[in-house]
Amino acid sequence: MNKSNTTLCAFSATALSLWAAYGFAQDDDTQIVTANRFQQPVSSVLAPTTVVTREEIDRWQAKSLTDVMRRLPGVDIAQNGGMGQSSSIYIRGAEARHTLVLIDGIPLAKSGITGISDFSQIPVSLVQRIELIRGPRSAVYGADAIGGVVNIITENNQPGGQLNVGMGSNHYQEYSGTVRQKVGEDTLITVAGAFQATNGYNIQPQSTYSVDSDRDGFRSKTFWAGVNHQFSQNLSAFFRGYGYGNNTSYDVGYQDGGDKRQVYNHTYEGGFRFNQDIYSSQLTYSYQRFKDYNYASTLGRYSASTTLDDMSQRNLQWGNSFAVGLGTVSAGVDWQQQQLDSSDAYNGDRYQRTNTGYYLTAQQRIDTLTLEGAVRGDDNNQFGWNGTWQAAAGWAFVPGYRFTLSYGTGFEAPTLGQMYGQSRLGIASNPNLNAETSHQIEAGLEGLTGPVDWRLSVYQNKIKNLIDYLYDDNFVGTYYNIQSATIKGIEWTGSMDTGIFTHRITLQYLDPRRDQDNEVLAHRSRQQFKYQLDWNFADFDFDLAWQYFGKSFNNNTNQFADTQRRMPSYSLVDFSAAYPVTSHLTVRGKIANLLDKDYETVYGYRTPGREYYLSASYSF
Repeated sequence: MNKSNTTLCAFSATALSLWAAYGFAQDDDTQIVTANRFQQPVSSVLAPTTVVTREEIDRWQAKSLTDVMRRLPGVDIAQNGGMGQSSSIYIRGAEARHTLVLIDGIPLAKSGITGISDFSQIPVSLVQRIELIRGPRSAVYGADAIGGVVNIITENNQPGGQLNVGMGSNHYQEYSGTVRQKVGEDTLITVAGAFQATNGYNIQPQSTYSVDSDRDGFRSKTFWAGVNHQFSQNLSAFFRGYGYGNNTSYDVGYQDGGDKRQVYNHTYEGGFRFNQDIYSSQLTYSYQRFKDYNYASTLGRYSASTTLDDMSQRNLQWGNSFAVGLGTVSAGVDWQQQQLDSSDAYNGDRYQRTNTGYYLTAQQRIDTLTLEGAVRGDDNNQFGWNGTWQAAAGWAFVPGYRFTLSYGTGFEAPTLGQMYGQSRLGIASNPNLNAETSHQIEAGLEGLTGPVDWRLSVYQNKIKNLIDYLYDDNFVGTYYNIQSATIKGIEWTGSMDTGIFTHRITLQYLDPRRDQDNEVLAHRSRQQFKYQLDWNFADFDFDLAWQYFGKSFNNNTNQFADTQRRMPSYSLVDFSAAYPVTSHLTVRGKIANLLDKDYETVYGYRTPGREYYLSASYSF
């Protein structure tokens, strides 16, 4: 172990040893930071948590971030077609905009008026690790964290390198490379790049417009570079920058409508880390620039109909953690400034807002009882002050079993366009728009029964002041707080090893309803069953994944639809295999949608049929 990790490991070892000392059976000592903003073993987190490593992503041979998320507990996906097409992630039945997406702990900048993070545009080549926390986390992070938090970590501090090349159906191709090199004893430099492309397929074959009869492809270029330097055993600094440029073809359904999208993201981050004895501190500054062009292929990018959302976001974070008694206390400040320019050739809007958040989180163990809590206040220059809090308790009532109970509040800030309108879309302002708020209660039971490591969760989430869109007789639209919803759910996750086989299972029943008319919320499957089987035989690594999503609805009734359109259930099976030709060279193959199921997650948008992929990676 190099000295850059010595103090940090010593700091986190306190929590790990305390947890083990009281005999809880789950022995997963994987360290995470997302749950409470201090480093702790995942087995000590009271909220349902899933960690995905880069090794697992490679084993699954995921070609997109949506491929990864689809496997995880509590996740529903609605995607307008295949790779690169617009996608929305629903966690535990909450709205897609109610998922907070972090990249290296920094909130992802979101352009557009909906406030939804589009997972289809985040290159999977950036991802080294994913930490998913299910349930409210606004008391820790502020806005958006009503359904859960997804933290995408791009940094890997292990020296080495890798080259990857792949090909597959629909003229798919990928090339990527990473080099991590130590300079002296105290400096690590990383450079990485990737290219990914597919010709795609026709996602709306039923469209009567000739321009929609083409293939809807996707192309992405990614670059990542960073440096980490250790000044002393206690003090280190880092700087990293990454960017990606994506080109997506899609179908709009009318002549001369926008059917081409170009996205450019550039992010720069830097900061300092200090660790000594019981104290740890980190100061981070981040700048993101996100440009989103949409235009008609029949008219070209420089036509008058081209639209641009140009967003910049600055974040300054200062976090501090202290080992206190038999636990940890963390406190800090988050400052964020957002600026968005939304325009076409005739109209343009410029918005800007700032938000300052103050948080305090703590976890403490008293004999067999673990207590956890957080409070936070957010001061936003648009809609004022929002206070949130959460509390949880875990009781290891017998060795190997634990009961948990939690309650948490959350909020979702209205987007800049929702509050102040968007002239190019004919949307009027509503400066009196309030934040959406939520209250969730959850009870859980977990343990190790024979070979099965399992967790059962029962929860209810009530969301008020839901924002919806209405238009008047002059077809001028405005966003209002006019709805509320109640989401009830039961979730069971389990894993076990039987000989050479590793099994992972998720069972979920969800009842998400709009309060005003008891209508089931759109794009949420009432039942989910996910099963993953991994095994190694004769040096081959195999992975088989089966996912079942029950019936759902494509829409909710509103001014545009008098009835709900029911979407049928569907099942997906993926199979992949890998073989190490040498200690450095590994070849991999995958069959996605093995049974060639014909299904849709958004009505009218065709999803991929059976697809084949072959790739090779060389490590050095």
